[in-house]
Amino acid sequence: MFWNRGMSKEANEANETDRSPSTPATDGMSAEGATGADIAAPVSPDELAGLREKAGQVDGLKDRVLRAVADLENFRKRAARERQEAVQYANQSLLEKLIPALDNLDMALSAVSSTQGTSMDSLKTGVEMVLVQLKGALRDAGLEEISAQGQPFDPTWHEAVSEQETTEVPEGQVLQQLRKGYRLQQRLLRPATVVVARQPKAS
Repeated sequence: MFWNRGMSKEANEANETDRSPSTPATDGMSAEGATGADIAAPVSPDELAGLREKAGQVDGLKDRVLRAVADLENFRKRAARERQEAVQYANQSLLEKLIPALDNLDMALSAVSSTQGTSMDSLKTGVEMVLVQLKGALRDAGLEEISAQGQPFDPTWHEAVSEQETTEVPEGQVLQQLRKGYRLQQRLLRPATVVVARQPKAS
């Protein structure tokens, strides 16, 4: 019994010894908690006003970004619409210049149909007027005739369909132009069809 009592006493002292160091640790944690509470101090009115001002600036920037995105989208839609209209009505100016030539051609044909005594000279004059108007309208649109007659053969602008022996012009020169060629600025639309001179073979 005395042994058991002694052991109990020693056990109790050991337990008290084990519990005694925990008290400072608990105090330390409380101290840390108090330090954290001290850090999270209440926000002053000036700081609160500054935060509100910054929040307002962020809202303003957000609105500006949204408006910029909307303006960009509207610009893209407008540019696409204008591009489509430009392609759709690209020939408007040219057609407006060709309409008077069509009117003159209609009047010339009407005059030939209604007047039996119409002379060939009058018909020729009317057709020549139409041709002049057409050429002027096409020239204003950038169309250029390729004149190959008497020029050295140039495969860039000419298309040779045959060669003809002759001593009248140098070899390799265009002897005859069968059909005019046309180009738009420096872009070939249709080459001039020509006959190229060739020196006769020695007999």
